[in-house]
Amino acid sequence: MTTSFGITFDYRCPFGRIAHDHVVAALQAGADWKVDFLPFCLGQTHVEEGMPDVWDSPETDSGLLAIQLALSVRDRQPDAFLAVHRGLFDHRHDRGGSLRDRSVLASVLASAGADPAAAFADVDSGRTLAVARDEHERWVRSHHVWGTPTFIVGDAAVFVRLMEKSRDGADSVRVVERILADIDWPILNEFKHTTVPA
Repeated sequence: MTTSFGITFDYRCPFGRIAHDHVVAALQAGADWKVDFLPFCLGQTHVEEGMPDVWDSPETDSGLLAIQLALSVRDRQPDAFLAVHRGLFDHRHDRGGSLRDRSVLASVLASAGADPAAAFADVDSGRTLAVARDEHERWVRSHHVWGTPTFIVGDAAVFVRLMEKSRDGADSVRVVERILADIDWPILNEFKHTTVPA
């Protein structure tokens, strides 16, 4: 039976990068999952009370353009999404790349097999900003999501911080299946090492 879950993302988050690396590696290895990749803008979570939302001035947020491009590919070019998703995380965390530079982001999309012109047209139409806002706010309201990566399974939402990237697809299937099993264990609320494991 296919397992369904959602996972939040913002390309700025190093722990989001690790969790998504596992999810993508597992899917590419054939994991029987239906995964909803859910935008979550970390910039919006840091807006001080009384200040304008990032949705009102998206150009001021350092990660929102990349999120919008990913949403365009997710929705309009789904066959390229996993490669684009991994490519954007690698661009930011392996190369320290900007998530604001349109020409650089276009290269990331193109090298992952997406059509950057179509994605940017979708962003410039305003559709992807509306989707990002709607999905971000929906998960905040329904599941009290406050960060990335958060796994969402039914009524449960769990923030997960992994310390190591994927070794291979089979390893990643085991990692994510273990997370999903623990989410389904209702008496476990928090499990956190007091120090960073070596």
